[in-house]
Amino acid sequence: MPPLRRIRKAVPKPVKRWVFKALPRRVRDSIRPPKPNPKQLAPIDAAASPLAVRTANLDRVVAALDAAGVAWFRLPTRQVSRSSLAVAESARAAVERVTKALAAEGATVRPIRRRRPPEVTPEQHAAVPPYLVQVFWPVVDPQRGLLIAHDAGCEIEFWAEQDGRLVAPRQNRGTDVVLASDAEVEAGEEAFGDFRAAAGDGRRYRTRAPFLVPPLDHVDFPIDVVYTWVDGADPAWLARKNAALGENDWVTANEQAANESRYISRNELRYSLRSLHAHAPWVRRIFIVTDDQTPEWLDAAHPQITMVSHKEIFGDTGVLPTFNSHAIETRLHRIPGLAEHFVYFNDDVFLGRPVLPSTFFTPSGQTKVFLSVNRIDNGPAQPDDPPIMSAGKNNRALIQRRFGRFLSHKMKHTPHPARRSVIAEIELAFPDEVAATAAHQFRHHSNISLMASLQQHWSVLTGQGVLADLSYMYKDMADPTTPARLAEALAKRDLDVFCLNDTNATGEAAAAQAALLASFLPAYFPFRAPYELPDPPGAGPAPLRGTGLGA
Repeated sequence: MPPLRRIRKAVPKPVKRWVFKALPRRVRDSIRPPKPNPKQLAPIDAAASPLAVRTANLDRVVAALDAAGVAWFRLPTRQVSRSSLAVAESARAAVERVTKALAAEGATVRPIRRRRPPEVTPEQHAAVPPYLVQVFWPVVDPQRGLLIAHDAGCEIEFWAEQDGRLVAPRQNRGTDVVLASDAEVEAGEEAFGDFRAAAGDGRRYRTRAPFLVPPLDHVDFPIDVVYTWVDGADPAWLARKNAALGENDWVTANEQAANESRYISRNELRYSLRSLHAHAPWVRRIFIVTDDQTPEWLDAAHPQITMVSHKEIFGDTGVLPTFNSHAIETRLHRIPGLAEHFVYFNDDVFLGRPVLPSTFFTPSGQTKVFLSVNRIDNGPAQPDDPPIMSAGKNNRALIQRRFGRFLSHKMKHTPHPARRSVIAEIELAFPDEVAATAAHQFRHHSNISLMASLQQHWSVLTGQGVLADLSYMYKDMADPTTPARLAEALAKRDLDVFCLNDTNATGEAAAAQAALLASFLPAYFPFRAPYELPDPPGAGPAPLRGTGLGA
């Protein structure tokens, strides 16, 4: 061995790394050229979604395998946004030829091996055949900020052939062993997992009969989403609000009963809908409840969108116009055509990554309840309580009266799973309290919070709901730590749900909050949803505009 090579081999790796990092960048790049950035190489797709990319990847791999005469069958996968195919171990060489050809056409091909044991050298480990191969074609948004890649890839598993059986290299949602002689059947997306379009797309794939039986955790009932929304900058709406304030002089007793932050136009709804399209394609219909308003960017004619007027759901109950989120919540179960199971969203709540229906409901239809660590103050509701606090106290009084239980926890600011029948039960049990809440045009200290708290507690105590948890973040936009936390969320993308709640800020503080949202939301949700109208030529999305009437 040459002396220089012996010296280099004797130098510890940490020292080598330190020396390398100390070199000027141009010298480092000449020794080890930087890897190309995939975001700069991937094709742009302004309307991509994990489901659409997954489907495209799957279909391209299936077509290539079919063209090469490789037998395969599709598997129900535990990976939320990926697809899986099984091939016999004896087809490995043919699969390698197929994936090599796909790589030459621009696909990314990743062999996946099991974790290397300590006693095995990297060289030895690299010689071990992979138990699966990931194949995907990355796509990126127009700003080249978010790449959809391996997380929507197609995974080809190599199944061992043992005594007339095919044995899986890892677990799936069905069975790990099938008979090699089992007949092939065809099935739609519903057989392979719950991360799919609610209406289906007509595609069918070869599989084996054992995978046609739904697993225990399968959620098979329709689920809708309900938003409440207001355009607080609408002159006609402002005139109605100011007239109502003149008729409700008690509102001045509580500065949060009608504080302006509840109506600031920031357009969060657009990005919340983007999060829904990208991360919950299983939603059947989306109902947006408004005071006869429609966001200017929304395609209200889209078949999945239904605009609902307050007039439709209040009827002869309550007082209109209303500016009270608690009142509106008491009427949501009256939406015509709404599914029994639905999820109530405020538009400052977003899905941070792909989720399944089982995030919000059990397979038997129970709602999942997400308790907060924050507590409801003791004692009865007071006129100067924050409305969310007084509503929590009033909910507690009703639950204690009915069930003899004491409520101490608030609910997390998440999407709220609900059932129409449960809301109807509560309305029958507490007709006076529900009617009184519906009659207040602004939030009042006697109101209940039906959708965001009361129905959850009722569901648990009647066996129609279960306590659960999810990966979650709540940030007050006025909190000085919020910019850093949002940067972390953008980098990690490991949250199921997050809420960005505004405060009653004015002047420079309000402008700073708006600027933070205007930079964060388009970066986190850069892909357009199909519910958006095309932007005018030469224009991007409008400035953030619109807010919900959340607690």
